[in-house]
Amino acid sequence: MDVEYRCEVPKCDRENSHFDPPWIQNAVPFIGAIPAKCMRYVVNITDDLANCTEESVFMTTKLEKCNKFVYKTREKSILHEYNLHCDENVWKLALVGTVNNMGQFLSMFFSGIISDKFGRKVVFVLGLIFCSICGLIRTQAPSYVWFLVFEFLDAVFGAGSYVCGFILGVELVGPKRRVLISTLLSSSYTLGEVFVAGLAWIFQDWRHVINGHVIKQLNIISRLVNYFLYTPPLFLFVYFWIIPESIRWNLSKGKTDDAKNTLRQVASVNGKELSEHSLEKLFKVSQIESNDSFFDVFKTPILICRLVVCFFCWMTCSFLFFGLTLNSVGLAGNNYLDFILTCLVEIPAYFACIYIVDRLGRRWSLSGSFFITGISCCVYTFIPAGFSNLSLTLWLLAKFGATAAYTVIFVVTSELFPTSLRHSLVGACSTFATIGSMVAPQTPLLAKIWDPLPAILYTIMAVIAGFLTLLFPETVDVTLPDTIEEAVRIGKSKRHI
Repeated sequence: MDVEYRCEVPKCDRENSHFDPPWIQNAVPFIGAIPAKCMRYVVNITDDLANCTEESVFMTTKLEKCNKFVYKTREKSILHEYNLHCDENVWKLALVGTVNNMGQFLSMFFSGIISDKFGRKVVFVLGLIFCSICGLIRTQAPSYVWFLVFEFLDAVFGAGSYVCGFILGVELVGPKRRVLISTLLSSSYTLGEVFVAGLAWIFQDWRHVINGHVIKQLNIISRLVNYFLYTPPLFLFVYFWIIPESIRWNLSKGKTDDAKNTLRQVASVNGKELSEHSLEKLFKVSQIESNDSFFDVFKTPILICRLVVCFFCWMTCSFLFFGLTLNSVGLAGNNYLDFILTCLVEIPAYFACIYIVDRLGRRWSLSGSFFITGISCCVYTFIPAGFSNLSLTLWLLAKFGATAAYTVIFVVTSELFPTSLRHSLVGACSTFATIGSMVAPQTPLLAKIWDPLPAILYTIMAVIAGFLTLLFPETVDVTLPDTIEEAVRIGKSKRHI
């Protein structure tokens, strides 16, 4: 976060100085109504008790750069921690989000391959544990560079776990419950966003700069909060004994006994009984194992086309979702509340998908979601200053559409590709999605060039994706394909890819 600050003026500012004392316009140059952040007029006095309200105290024809600052609010970010002040360091603040998404870029692809090879549960649990370890180490990062290193590793280990958990949930239920499962999983993500934003709102004065002793105390407090956030995942190793492996993955690898045991457990929990005859029928079906490899997809033109469209749609979803979330703190109003509202609107979007996706179909639901975002962002650019409530409403509607699109694209992609390659291909799509999420943290910088530019870019991307998704075949109530041949047969039509 880039907070508001100005130069500390020697001889004039005292401990606990106000951001805008009566004499400040004499002491620093102003850009409009905002004091310059890193430049001040040369002080023309030697007396510590000089009257700073006198213009003669300052040499307004001479400027000098400062290295001590006074802050407008008690908010504290890594800007203070690693001295990232002034315009030449703004890119370093934006780079944190980009580095995180670079880690996700690497994670999504390789976690998918590892998951398809060794199982969903292994990647899901170990990824979260190592993510926790990196997060805890990051609290002790001695410099900005080391902070970035562990930000990157945090994302490398954690990002693949989310997709893996999603795939595991989808593969454990039938067609009628896929959307419900994706809704519950995605809503958990939203609750995490709101939880962290709430903590940021409560503890925004972690490191208010008063003196070195206070900074040291508040650094300890901030680290305790980080320990609170990152310690619980260390105990997720118990998931190895709690959650089942994907039945479909076991069948695709010929592990019929493991699949049978999982089905028996599911039946027992639900108060049902599975006859041995039913299990034997399952055993016979599972004898047809898939030997499809990742590169076999590129031998089939129809799957290549689907994959390319998926790549663009995933990238757009990620760009819209994270861009709208990150830019919400720049809306007129309370930064924390705007962020929380922008996150909370995800939940009604997720649950709306339960009713809309099965009734309108996957294609029209996905396309309509993109168009909602595009139209809302387009109208937002025409709202004049001063209509903050209307601007916020349109922003929330745009986030509603982006969230729905992200939910449906997960479902559509998991239904278009075969079991043996599902996580690899969803991981490949997620890898392209991180291109959008890597660019998203940079969009606030576009507003410095022209304020409506981020919203215009969102509009263009959303509209293009909205038209492209109409090329997908409809997958409502379609049995998940287990082989490339079965995937190709979905929606056999000249109009669909």
